[in-house]
Amino acid sequence: MKTPSLIEELSQTSLNTGGRRNFLCRLGLATAGTAGLIGAATTTRAAASEVRAAPTDTDVAVLNFALNLEYLEAEYYLNATTGEGLEGSMIDVDGTGGAKGAKVIIKDKPKVKFTTAAFEDYANEIAIDEANHVKFIRGALEANGANVVARPQINLKKSFETLGSLIGVDNFDPFANEINFLIGAFIFEDVGVTAYKGASPLLTDKGILEAAAGILGVEAYHAGIVRTLLYAQGPKIRNLVNKISAVRASLDDRPANAGRLDQGIVRKGTANLVPTMDSNSIVFSRSTRQVLNIVYGGIDATSGLFFPQGLNGAIA
Repeated sequence: MKTPSLIEELSQTSLNTGGRRNFLCRLGLATAGTAGLIGAATTTRAAASEVRAAPTDTDVAVLNFALNLEYLEAEYYLNATTGEGLEGSMIDVDGTGGAKGAKVIIKDKPKVKFTTAAFEDYANEIAIDEANHVKFIRGALEANGANVVARPQINLKKSFETLGSLIGVDNFDPFANEINFLIGAFIFEDVGVTAYKGASPLLTDKGILEAAAGILGVEAYHAGIVRTLLYAQGPKIRNLVNKISAVRASLDDRPANAGRLDQGIVRKGTANLVPTMDSNSIVFSRSTRQVLNIVYGGIDATSGLFFPQGLNGAIA
């Protein structure tokens, strides 16, 4: 019998939250200084939110799952643009109760030497977004008194070398040049979009759902930028990118859909910059298990690839 996905398990779990508090209001207060991610609530909204329930255990588990992925993306982009990770931007990576953030395994001097000014501008903007996502989710959890997971160990060296070998590129280094950097970014962005969409049905607090939808939108903008720039590089790069898509599809654990949902930037001989699920042009979803398969590099794996010691939190 097939083991149910973690999303299925969470969906079937009855969760009880005593001492419910106003999470939506506190979410707004906690994030007032984070680059306008959420505007100040009106008096009417604040009053209405007083009757809202606090987030369930599922809400907290999903937010911490997202935080693990945001740690990964932020470390990738910040190291590529600044040569330093989250600590270099004065962003906390430790968890609740004294849990220390684990190290990031990465080459020395990872800052990319961009030769195209526009590419560097795009990379800097995305790095800021991803760093803000880490701050935002941490702040939202802290404001509600919920557990915040520490940054797990992240491997940004061997992981890419392994993926490179699967697409025929020996010793692939995403920090070597701007095109390699874009190829590395492609690996993350589509996964982030589909992960947020897949988690959306689990969220019970409408304030959290709205914030998650906002993050999904930003990740989709990032994915669109990356896919468009890579398509513009011509057939050789397009072919490499499509091979990455094929690797991801092989890890989705849904063979009937392999190659249909996870799509490269070329499909049926033409540009495919917006991967959609069907004729309705709706983006597809990934369950937490499918996301874990990709970031761990194996179906039903519990660690590996980008997270050698696994994720932190209830969904791992």
